[in-house]
Amino acid sequence: MLIAKTIAQLRNELIPQKKQQKIGFVPTMGGLHQGHFSLINDAIKENDMVVVSIFVNPLQFSPKEDLDRYPRQLEKDCQICQELGVNIVFTPTVEEMGINKVGEDSTTTTIVIPPQTMTSVLCGRDRKIFFQGIATILTKLFNIVEPTNAYFGQKDAQQLAIVRRLVKDLNIPVNIKACPIVREDSGLACSSRNQYLTSDEKEKAGILYASLQGAKQAFIKGEKQVTKLIEIVRKKLGSCEGIKIQYVEIVHPQTMIPLEVIEDSGLLAIACYLGKTRLIDNLILQDRKPIIAIDGPAGAGKSTVTRQIAEILGLNFLDTGAMYRAVTWLVMDLGLSLDDENAIENLVSKAKIELIFDEKSEISPVVKVNDIDVTKAIRSEKVTTNVSKIAAMAPVRLFLVKQQQEWGKKGGIVAEGRDIGTNVFPHAELKIFLTASVSERAKRRFKDLESRGELNLDLQGIQDSIEKRDAIDSNRSIAPLKKAPDAIELITDGLTIEEVIQKIIGLYKDKIRTS
Repeated sequence: MLIAKTIAQLRNELIPQKKQQKIGFVPTMGGLHQGHFSLINDAIKENDMVVVSIFVNPLQFSPKEDLDRYPRQLEKDCQICQELGVNIVFTPTVEEMGINKVGEDSTTTTIVIPPQTMTSVLCGRDRKIFFQGIATILTKLFNIVEPTNAYFGQKDAQQLAIVRRLVKDLNIPVNIKACPIVREDSGLACSSRNQYLTSDEKEKAGILYASLQGAKQAFIKGEKQVTKLIEIVRKKLGSCEGIKIQYVEIVHPQTMIPLEVIEDSGLLAIACYLGKTRLIDNLILQDRKPIIAIDGPAGAGKSTVTRQIAEILGLNFLDTGAMYRAVTWLVMDLGLSLDDENAIENLVSKAKIELIFDEKSEISPVVKVNDIDVTKAIRSEKVTTNVSKIAAMAPVRLFLVKQQQEWGKKGGIVAEGRDIGTNVFPHAELKIFLTASVSERAKRRFKDLESRGELNLDLQGIQDSIEKRDAIDSNRSIAPLKKAPDAIELITDGLTIEEVIQKIIGLYKDKIRTS
């Protein structure tokens, strides 16, 4: 493991790797704990090389805060990183990072200022320079490391939302990966500042999570009024001697805008002092069940895998690909030109498309178009050859995506397609990009068609067709096939269907927190 103290050292090590490897990045201020371990382990699983930065950022501390006594254990942190399998630890000095802090409201460093609507609530209300300090140092670190993926914990939910906005607005080419909160046995969220707590305070600190859970139970039972949910939390926290509440708020998880009623989802966040230690925690109150979005190119096995995952997890299976196939079949059945977009738009706006689950069906669900069962017909090679052209038409996609999103409002579904994680359900709890080599997909398609009794099959022709379809899907102007930034790529070459299913279910159990 390399410990890089300068930007030059770090970049000299990274530059030869950048064209060939995925680089994972975990920015920290040290004092590593189980929450950090989780971020680092995820980064190691999903990347070829992992960089961890350890830098106590003075720009995010006001003069009255704990910059001087913030936990510093560099030697121990480096040892932990080595044991976990980190490739590089970046430990720059303040001077190396080009930071010259003058005072609370001034500095000689160029500052990045996030939108005020996102920084004027929660932690930003009392910590005026906090998020601009974070945004500034992360912008510098992203430009220095140039990672493929960067990992942040959901505990710092406001920071996470601001970082996502930062990379979007400044066009920084990094995927932001959110990781679940890691908790101690008491429910206390892991934090470097937990070191400040006495044993008695640690025992009391479990009330933060208990108060959140109390509000969650009320929400599950139907309470959607923000003031009443906040009152539940405040009452619970107020029952514990030594707790001083700083804030209890419910905001939109992405925009940080305060809510009055939770219509879809809300971030319930708290901050309080226990003794002299400031603690924060949060959870998402969501009025729908989880959604799993599985995207990928033709022939990756999405339909088979998705159906079985839905059955195992007790979720509904939404086969969006079947919907596009159904429209394609209808266009061809009526003899319409595949180039007549106006006629096809008129047709799809009047079509009745149904997906009906039937345990006896080998393909599931049963697909009906205008009350005609087309379940098998839509899997023919003719439909397969032409579906990408129909699916690329804006009127078709707009009509079907609207229908899919209506089905997804209550959640509890596993959906597969080409743009589920990027377009249809961008806030799905788990996103998978399922893929395989073209040759592997062609072999699978050949066997599938052969088992359905199709004759005169040409393996090379099937492979050429798949390559053509990939090109159409990836380059269409409306919702092209691409991996969502926060999706997990799963290459299935050499894996059985059962192995793929178990991997995804494992990811579901790791990532989805339904309790």
